[in-house]
Amino acid sequence: MSAPEPTYLQTLADECVELVSRQFGRRLDWSPQSLSALDEVCADLLADGPLADERLDRWWQLIGAYTGEVAIRAYGGEWVEHHTSPGVPAVSALGVTGFPFGLAARVLAGEPYKSLASFVHALPAIAERTKRD
Repeated sequence: MSAPEPTYLQTLADECVELVSRQFGRRLDWSPQSLSALDEVCADLLADGPLADERLDRWWQLIGAYTGEVAIRAYGGEWVEHHTSPGVPAVSALGVTGFPFGLAARVLAGEPYKSLASFVHALPAIAERTKRD
C-alpha cells in the first residue's frame, strides 16, 4: 500500500462495512463501539485457523481502513504517512499518530490481547498523557 489516499481508504472502509454485513450479518455504523463487533468478526475469521495469502491481505486492508476511518470520524483526524512506516497509512488524531493497519495485521495474526476497539478508545487517554508529559 502506498502513501495515504483518503478516497481509496474510504472506499476500502465502505467495502468492509458491506462485506461484514453480507458475510457476518453485523452492522458497522462508523462508531467507536462498532469496532467491538469488528473484533468479533476477526475472531470468527480466525476460528478455523489463520487466514492465508490473498484472503489475509484483503481483510487486512478492509479492517485497517475501517478502523482508521472510525478514529478519524470520532476525533477529527486525518490519514497521514509516518516516517516510521513509509507507504503504510497512519492516522493522526488528537495529536497522536496511530497505525490501524499494523493493529489489523496483529489482530488477524491472532495475537493475544489485541483489540480494534481498544485502539480507538485509548486515543483520548494517550493524547491527554502526551500533553501532560
